[in-house]
Amino acid sequence: MNQQYPSVLLEKAVGEFAKLPGIGRKTAMRLVLHLLRQDNATVEAFSNAISTLKKEVKYCKVCHNISDTDVCRICSNPSRDATTVCVVENIRDVMAVENTQQYRGLYHVLGGVISPMDGIGPSDLEIDSLVERVKSGTIKEVILALSSTMEGDTTNFYIFRKLAGYDVKITMIARGISIGDELQYTDEVTLGRSIVNRVAFTGTL
Repeated sequence: MNQQYPSVLLEKAVGEFAKLPGIGRKTAMRLVLHLLRQDNATVEAFSNAISTLKKEVKYCKVCHNISDTDVCRICSNPSRDATTVCVVENIRDVMAVENTQQYRGLYHVLGGVISPMDGIGPSDLEIDSLVERVKSGTIKEVILALSSTMEGDTTNFYIFRKLAGYDVKITMIARGISIGDELQYTDEVTLGRSIVNRVAFTGTL
């Protein structure tokens, strides 16, 4: 039976929160009621933070990571090793690798992995821009740090084939990470060791 709401405004707010991933209508109701109990300044600060994020957030024109500027803090940091690029699926994976404190190179965020079942092909990802970065000649090593899933392995192989004609070393993180695991859920010690003990990518699935 559909839940009856005492206010159309309440029902609308609950409906919007329930659109967020992992948020059901009961949790959405708790969040909305929590906001109603806060003072106006707190709610306005929350609303402004979300609105400003959507309007002003940028994507680094070099690595495609989220940034406040055209070039992110990692890419513009002169102390980072600009000859090494770690290829990851998404922004959360950048944060996961950074948290290991084992990597001092740059990144390249693909924005996903090849997944025909989901209608995601190579042209939907930032693969061509990775090839262009390698073409520049400054990159000596590309680390493939995608999740150890079938989609991740397929994407690894595709990138390996695209970069095969260039003078660049292609490695992948060591499989201390279980097959099928997603990078963002791997503990920092295991992920750090996988970065340090990376192996040459052979181009086989």
